[in-house]
Amino acid sequence: MKPETFLPDDYRPAEDEPFMNERQLEYFRRKLIAWKNDILAESRDTIEALQEATRNIPDVTDRASEETDRALELRTRDRQRKLVSKIDSALRRIDEGEYGYCEVTGEPISLKRLDARPIATMSLEAQERHERREKVHRDD
Repeated sequence: MKPETFLPDDYRPAEDEPFMNERQLEYFRRKLIAWKNDILAESRDTIEALQEATRNIPDVTDRASEETDRALELRTRDRQRKLVSKIDSALRRIDEGEYGYCEVTGEPISLKRLDARPIATMSLEAQERHERREKVHRDD
């Protein structure tokens, strides 16, 4: 186990430091872990709320509204479950030394992009090319 990297509270990765140095990696690791913990806490809250909310509502309209709210909440949680998987994958890339590099071109992903979307696996240019190809080839 490696020693923990010191990271000031106000640290932000900068373009003028070596790309994906220990401080940058620790910054993104902490950011990803905090994001994952927030999602898991929200999921626990949702489960508790759904368990408490199982009640018999006599009015059909109110019951339908409640069912719709539950379905939407569950769909949101399913999307977040997939997001947790992507966060775990990003954390694994940090451990393997592959984090921050485009999986298509091998070029560094911009720090601004990683800060905005720390689970990014492609540079902005590669992502745009991918989305254009996807749009052209999808079945309408």
